[in-house]
Amino acid sequence: MTNTNPAETVEQKQRLWYLKPAAEWNEALPIGNGRLGAMIFGGITEEKLQLNEDSVWYGGPRDRNNEDALAHLPEIRKLIMEGRLKEAEALAGMTMAGLPESQRHYLPLGDLLISFDRHEKPGDYVRELDLERGVSRVSYRIGDVRYIRELFASYPDQAIVMRISADKKGALSLKARFNRRNWRYMEKTEKWGQQGLVMQGECGGKGGSSFCAIVKALPEGGVCKTIGEYLLVENADAVTLLLAAGTTFRHPDPVLYGKRQLEELCQVSYAELLARHVKDYFALFGRVTLRLPESPGKNALPTDERLKLFREGEEDNGLIETYFQFGRYLLISSSRPGSLPANLQGIWNDSFTPPWDSKFTININTQMNYWPAENCNLSECHEPLFDLIERMREPGRVTASVMYGCRGFTAHHNTDIWADTAPQDTYLPASFWPMGAAWLCLHLWEHYRFSQDRYFLARAYETMKEAALFLLDYLIEDNEGRLMTCPSVSPENSYRLPNGETGVLCAGATMDFQIIEALFDACIRSGEIIERDEAFREELAAALKRLPKPQIGRHGQIQEWMEDYEEVEPGHRHISHLFGLYPGEGINVDSTPELAAAARTTLERRLANGGGHTGWSRAWIINFWARLLDADKAYENVRAMLHHSTLPNLFDNHPPFQIDGNFGGTAGIAEMLLQSHSGLIRLLPALPDSWNDGEVRGLRARGGFTLNFTWSKGQVTEAVVTCAVSGPCRLEAPGLDPVSFEGEAGRSYTFTKRMSDEITS
Repeated sequence: MTNTNPAETVEQKQRLWYLKPAAEWNEALPIGNGRLGAMIFGGITEEKLQLNEDSVWYGGPRDRNNEDALAHLPEIRKLIMEGRLKEAEALAGMTMAGLPESQRHYLPLGDLLISFDRHEKPGDYVRELDLERGVSRVSYRIGDVRYIRELFASYPDQAIVMRISADKKGALSLKARFNRRNWRYMEKTEKWGQQGLVMQGECGGKGGSSFCAIVKALPEGGVCKTIGEYLLVENADAVTLLLAAGTTFRHPDPVLYGKRQLEELCQVSYAELLARHVKDYFALFGRVTLRLPESPGKNALPTDERLKLFREGEEDNGLIETYFQFGRYLLISSSRPGSLPANLQGIWNDSFTPPWDSKFTININTQMNYWPAENCNLSECHEPLFDLIERMREPGRVTASVMYGCRGFTAHHNTDIWADTAPQDTYLPASFWPMGAAWLCLHLWEHYRFSQDRYFLARAYETMKEAALFLLDYLIEDNEGRLMTCPSVSPENSYRLPNGETGVLCAGATMDFQIIEALFDACIRSGEIIERDEAFREELAAALKRLPKPQIGRHGQIQEWMEDYEEVEPGHRHISHLFGLYPGEGINVDSTPELAAAARTTLERRLANGGGHTGWSRAWIINFWARLLDADKAYENVRAMLHHSTLPNLFDNHPPFQIDGNFGGTAGIAEMLLQSHSGLIRLLPALPDSWNDGEVRGLRARGGFTLNFTWSKGQVTEAVVTCAVSGPCRLEAPGLDPVSFEGEAGRSYTFTKRMSDEITS
């Protein structure tokens, strides 16, 4: 295979591109519209689109709550308090585990296989993903004929669209068929006239959904027909393939719904479908731009080659820009209003038994998926998570009552399509941790802080209150009068007692109290804003005074547990006890310098013992260092992320692929450029020397502000603050005098290095 066409290597910043087809799934390129997704391999004689639809999950809803939990809860607590860990853990494993252990798991929809006649000896091959338009493209030449494939997943039209063209009349012939695990996990493929195919099947399990995938061909010239389970196009100039899919999770008859949908789209030209998609997509993607110092010549290199050179130690700020924007692309593609939230793999999964079930792991991973939603100006993409939290309330009330005898609602460290809240697995370091709902509810508060939408807050408050109500009931008093969570764990770590015994269940993990403090504070502040529940606010405030504060241990580190236990795995991937540093706000360089210093020691000890070895953990570490205002360490870990934990298609590598690291990495880069968590907008808080010149437009700050700013030699030369609502704003940046002003909704305020007086527009 050769590539000699210079037109195909024109420099273009925001794209991923390659000079050969994907040899395996981790090299394929993703497209998605929140609900539908495809991984595009770009094969020449045979193209493969590995397909996903977000509601294709095994099985239906179940009540898995263990009815023996509540009766044995006092004994489990007593054993933990007495230090009889093995007895406590054995009893908890029997009485608290979900029945059965596992929640439901996410499944592939199937594959669309497309084979091409007489496509030998290709030349000038390029495969790309255009991040600025949300379009994937494959281009190559066979002899004197240029073939081009364009693919995108349209949100406004809820379909995957693929156009295949040749620059010579009548030169295009292909055949297409559906597949699903070598045709073993589908019921049938039926013809839909002479231009379409319909694949149908069952997701499996009691109460499971039925699914379908439908493809319709719109040829330009030539002949189109169906034979057996094949769709054939012969001697065409071009063809547009429209693909719809769905399940009974959303529609009682997904086949009828999908056919009607495609019949409507058949009346729309390809150019119009593309234009509608790009307009919708760019309205989100185009809100934020990032420009870092140029890396000369790098944009002319394929993405995999750039990644290789980066791993060899070369600088490539353009690759970092692309990685940042790729994270935003993935969130737009895997989480849109009306879809399910992004799961562990976003929406892209090719396995029928995926790692960790490809569901929603809520002891950090799902939360990390949404870290860039607000500050990276993709607030609408947060909505599917809010929808899931709302659906979790009813099953979460059952779990709270049946397992713990508590009011409110709770969830453990996983949930699924059915919003299951009972414990997942009998994995003691993780399973019996009832803090999942509380952490998720903090996303509701964050959305308000960025948007200042009081109507949203009035709705979200009841959900936050219900999660807080559970915790008020769940907390127990220790012999010092402190309020403790018990049983709990510090996800997913273990400790060693002085007698050498190891354990995971505990009374009071540091992370628990940091989450509880954040949630109770959010409820108090929300209640004040919407003028509701004064008595409840007082109850929360009284409880806050009795929560243990973070302790500094014998190594100068933040203790992970209430006692200064030895960690069994000091390089553990979870760094849960630094929740208060990020995404929480209880540990702050300015207001709690001693805790910030202890957090630094904690990070240094984790990394010295091999921490950060998973992609998402490394992403978390970038955010930690940014909050500690350590530019060099933050950048060092950005480099480590790309060096050790990034696959050829820029997917995050746990290993295996997990999408949370992509989102956490994007959020971390934004956090290095702008922070707004302490009542102050701070620009360039952790700017490394290699980013000494640059510009960013469209990042958002808490308080309802959008920021555009430019810097040179590490000094901000101009900053523009746009106010979504009226209110006070405080701004600090290197090169600018500190600024405080009362912003007016809809107005922009410009500050320059030469004159920090405001200029309104």
